[in-house]
Amino acid sequence: MIPQQFIHEHPIHHGEEFGVLCWNTQKLTEKPDFQRTLARVLADFPCLFLLLQEVKLSAKNNWPLPRWSYAVAPNMQTRRSIYGVLTASQYAFTEAQARLSRKREGMFATHKSYMLSYHALAEGGSLLVVNVHAINFVRTQQFSQEIEIIKEEILGHKGPLIVAGDFNVWSRQRRLHLLQFCRSVGLKQAIMVDPHHIKTYRQHPLDFIFYRGLALQETLAIDTHTVSDHNPLYARFKL
Repeated sequence: MIPQQFIHEHPIHHGEEFGVLCWNTQKLTEKPDFQRTLARVLADFPCLFLLLQEVKLSAKNNWPLPRWSYAVAPNMQTRRSIYGVLTASQYAFTEAQARLSRKREGMFATHKSYMLSYHALAEGGSLLVVNVHAINFVRTQQFSQEIEIIKEEILGHKGPLIVAGDFNVWSRQRRLHLLQFCRSVGLKQAIMVDPHHIKTYRQHPLDFIFYRGLALQETLAIDTHTVSDHNPLYARFKL
């Protein structure tokens, strides 16, 4: 069973503000230290969306935040644990679609996953949130093909859009493919106030929040270096 829970019914109203937290959790989701840090971050930076990559959930005890609606897009499952991306919200989900990359990663022979979730707007239409953990350890051309597949999925969406996650763009070529993707669907980057806290590899930042059809109010890369090898990115939007 893929864990999911939908307990919220209210839509997003025009003029409403909401926080988004995006974090590669390095499979530490069940650790008490991680859970304490997440609770502290959420107390300081109230959010209505959590976009987590590389989560690890027990098959029995699904999720440490019981008052959230959520859905998981797994890329690996064992008898005891489920791994993948998790999108949680305190707004209603109208739809949650789990996806796997077409290719497998060369080093581990596993797929990567991403989640498309739709959240109703009070005035009609929906906000589409895409939570991505992009494929790694493949040639740039294969990375580009996977990004193109995501583009095809969201091209038809007319409303506001958030695309965020760990994009594994550790080379100039990968970064260019990601920027071309953003241009093609009209996405802007939420530039972080403290970019030195963003996880980098070969001096390339890996984590991003992109958006369309929303007004960006505030951003921050939050230093939690004692927990995960990635820091959470925070953005506050107004519809």
